[in-house]
Amino acid sequence: MRTRRSWPVRLIIMVMLVLALATTSFAVLADDPTEISGTKMIECPDCGLTGGCSVCLGTDAECEACGGTFVCPTCGGEGYIQSPSSSYNTALSLLPPVIAIALALITKEVYSSLFIGILVGGLLYSNFSFEGTLNHVFSGGIVASLSDSYNVGILIFLVILGTMVCLMNKAGGSAAFGRWAKKNIKSRVGAQLASILLGCLIFIDDYFNCLTVGSVMRPITDKHNVSRAKLAYIIDATAAPVCIIAPISSWAAAVSGFAEDGQGLNLFIRAIPYNFYALLTIVMMLGLVLMKVDFGPMAKFEKNAVENGDLFSGSNPYAMMDEEIDDTKGTVMDLVLPIVVLVVCCVIGMIYSGGFFSGENFVDAFSNSDASIGLMLGSAFGLLFALIYYFVRRSMTFKEMMGCIPEGFKAMVPAILILTFAWTLKSMTDSLGAKYFVRDFVRSAQGLQMLLPVIVFVVGCLLAFATGTSWGTFGILIPIVQNVFSMDNPLAIICISACMAGAVCGDHCSPISDTTIMASAGAQCDHVNHVSTQLPYAISCAVIAGISYVVAGALAYFGLPGIIALPVGIVLMLGFLFFVKNARRSA
Repeated sequence: MRTRRSWPVRLIIMVMLVLALATTSFAVLADDPTEISGTKMIECPDCGLTGGCSVCLGTDAECEACGGTFVCPTCGGEGYIQSPSSSYNTALSLLPPVIAIALALITKEVYSSLFIGILVGGLLYSNFSFEGTLNHVFSGGIVASLSDSYNVGILIFLVILGTMVCLMNKAGGSAAFGRWAKKNIKSRVGAQLASILLGCLIFIDDYFNCLTVGSVMRPITDKHNVSRAKLAYIIDATAAPVCIIAPISSWAAAVSGFAEDGQGLNLFIRAIPYNFYALLTIVMMLGLVLMKVDFGPMAKFEKNAVENGDLFSGSNPYAMMDEEIDDTKGTVMDLVLPIVVLVVCCVIGMIYSGGFFSGENFVDAFSNSDASIGLMLGSAFGLLFALIYYFVRRSMTFKEMMGCIPEGFKAMVPAILILTFAWTLKSMTDSLGAKYFVRDFVRSAQGLQMLLPVIVFVVGCLLAFATGTSWGTFGILIPIVQNVFSMDNPLAIICISACMAGAVCGDHCSPISDTTIMASAGAQCDHVNHVSTQLPYAISCAVIAGISYVVAGALAYFGLPGIIALPVGIVLMLGFLFFVKNARRSA
């Protein structure tokens, strides 16, 4: 009989296996002295083989970085540097995230799994030096991640949103909205459709989408016994998949920045009809809700919510935020108005960070925006408005409002911890040259042009899944695709879209993805429960999207319109859902 004690035992066994594998790898590598760190030459990460200064680009004789020599100070103009690790740019560079993800799914314990993955990355980077591992894990990993200005901005944004959620709860806004929803939204289907609609409307940024939709819709879905796992799936499925097909979003800005020809936004718009994974995810989500069908672990969670009123089917790491506020003075406006102001402030913050108030037009300002700065500034002004609004309304005392700040922070601690470990794990894979290993693999497949869209899609899935970052995947794969094809080749746009779709798919599946973590935080759902219930849906959608890319590649190769693959994919998706529904009915 299995007990809770079996999990620590399994965890210890897995750690021992990991260490044994790592030690074996080291023994094998150490047998070849030519592979020891410092003897292998690799591409300079600063100049990218050019040998020139990446700071002044050869235009500033007083440049402090190169001293006016216009030569890259990192490689001395050679374009190459010595490898920091014998595992650099090898298949072992993907081992840390693979171990972390496998442990998380096996043990259902995220924090230790991520840390073990980080530790393996440190061991590989330092060639199993004890001191080098400690320095790389802490100084080069955790401390560096928490010192990065972009990451700090996102963490501040999280804390502010947690504080606002606490304020809205204590003011009675969430309870009032729940009462309104109970009168106006009559069914579970209606509650889920309302969540989908709101998620699609907040397409500006995936982080903002996750936490806002969760804050607004939790009272409604809870009233209609929709499991937190299902809400987390809806939030996640309307975050990245919607942002990646919205021209005015932080994701469009990111893709535009990664394109090399200066026509990034145009490229993004042309690729939207071929983003099969994102489009089919929306079709699948609507089909699941309207057809009232679920499968995999989600079916168990939904059945438990409907029959027993248990929304969690297990642990609730956000239990401290679930206290009901008995405040009949609260109104719907106490929830809606602060959120509307928050949305407006975040939009203004985004375009401000992109130079809108310095003369840039709206589109260019949004394309050049910094999501971290924009969301941090916007949420800060949104919080200031909420404090003033609730003070004028006398919804609570000043002391109670100030008490919401530490409470909001405590509510976001699980998300902050997981994000910190996920960022650190990404820095481990970056330091091991994982992106160069993947890049070389994609370049080796250039001869299979007809199948290149599905190859790019699969590689994008695997890379984003292993690293937990879709934007990093864009940065690696989009320039490669642009180098393989001229942009007037129909296969080029399909492959660009396949890159974006694969990145979103891998991001959607990965337990170390920041968007997946945010969706769990927004729904206040146990993170491992969210990952395990969403994975069968994401994989099913990925398989159908992959088939669509095979069809699109074949059509484009023979001079036919590749867009025909989209209705083919939609038909396959609907057919799959009907099959699942009939199979569950006859079971």
